[in-house]
Amino acid sequence: MNILGYLQKVGKALMVPVATLPAAAILMGIGYWMDPVGWGSESVIAALLIKSGAAIIDNMAVLFAIGVAFGLSKDKSGAAALSGFVCFTVLTTLLSPAVVAQLQGVALENVPAAFGKISNQFIGILVGILSAEIYNRFHEVELPKALAFFSGKRLVPILTSIAGIALAAVLLYVWPVIYDALIAFGTQLQSMGALGAGLFGFFNRLMLTIGMHHALYPVFWFDVVGINDIPNFLGGAQSIANGTAVVGQTGMYQAGFFPIMMFGLPGAALAIYRSADKKNKDKVFSIMLAAAMASFFTGITEPLEFSFMFVAPVLYLIHAVLTGISMYIAASMEWMAGFGFSAGLVDLVLSSQNPLATKWYMLIVQGLVFFGLYYTIFRITITKFNLMTPGRGESNEEAVNEDNIDEIAHAYIKAIGGEENILEVDNCITRLRLTVKDSSIADKEAMKALGAAGVVTIGSGGLQVIVGIGKVDKVATEMKKILG
Repeated sequence: MNILGYLQKVGKALMVPVATLPAAAILMGIGYWMDPVGWGSESVIAALLIKSGAAIIDNMAVLFAIGVAFGLSKDKSGAAALSGFVCFTVLTTLLSPAVVAQLQGVALENVPAAFGKISNQFIGILVGILSAEIYNRFHEVELPKALAFFSGKRLVPILTSIAGIALAAVLLYVWPVIYDALIAFGTQLQSMGALGAGLFGFFNRLMLTIGMHHALYPVFWFDVVGINDIPNFLGGAQSIANGTAVVGQTGMYQAGFFPIMMFGLPGAALAIYRSADKKNKDKVFSIMLAAAMASFFTGITEPLEFSFMFVAPVLYLIHAVLTGISMYIAASMEWMAGFGFSAGLVDLVLSSQNPLATKWYMLIVQGLVFFGLYYTIFRITITKFNLMTPGRGESNEEAVNEDNIDEIAHAYIKAIGGEENILEVDNCITRLRLTVKDSSIADKEAMKALGAAGVVTIGSGGLQVIVGIGKVDKVATEMKKILG
């Protein structure tokens, strides 16, 4: 598999630990709603909820090690997840300040500061990848009869513990260099203030086109370079007390997404509907309404974005620019809100009582302005340049019965190039993620006729098909059954 295709798999695996964040957001959000003044000090139930959510946030590093190992394993095995935990425990124990002081024969106060931050998401991801690769390579190995008990999956935790020792030996000398470089990078980003937030928003949307936004957001949202925006924001009062959060600044890499996902993209959906041919308006209305509601309530934007990303790239560039502007405005004005999953209404309501949420209601005002901007700019651009957005210059005939998942799955397999061209089928929230022998023979138009919002080619052996929320799981499961 090429490097880009592998990074795609890593990006998908990252969604496993990230999926735990909504639980933290709900628990802490409700806790702050119950006790917005005391932040848990005046309510036992609020304290219980806030501390329960904090338990997830405080252990994000090990969750990344476990989740990435699980997500990258060939058969999504619990043994791989356990191996990730074993490797992470061995590594972080050996590189803890007290042990490093003993290994290097120096006083504890002379141990580099890097080892005080060894338990972080960057290390978790690294350990997860290493553990998954060991699992995939050795989980079927058969040992001699005398050692048969340790064959197969039982062998993997042993190997990962050894790998943890070897990696610790390397990082004992390499990690301080990496840490100092990451700190310098993070400091540079943070020194850019609102402009840095705007650039993040712009590139975050651009990189979505190839699914590589997963490689970008950990730098800003988690503890890779010291920014750690999401956990610090969810930490609320505790983060303020610890000095890891600043009111009016923490949340700047999240807040500007709310006006885009709740208002801007629904404005784009309205423009696409209004621009559709009359005969196709009913069909386009149902598609755009579902996509806009998903974006507004949950912050899941891919079904909507992929409806124009490839058929009208200029619209997507405009969308990326407007996202950057929104991020810049929210950060500049210190209108802050945060999320545990994505920037939809649910997360906005949950975060509104967080002590770090400042003038969050202004994001709604900003959103209304962006709704008008998106609608106006998209409507004018579509009509002036005659862009072929959904419903324009196309038939409204259905290629297959959309209720027949078996029929759809067979049709997708045929469009991809047949069973012999498909090596692996996987999926995320909205996409089929496929490993194929030759991506060039896939019939993209046939897949779009089946209802795909977009098709992304990842080198010669990778293919992503944007099927949509809910439907993608059923299609992927049925395809796996057909392919055996």
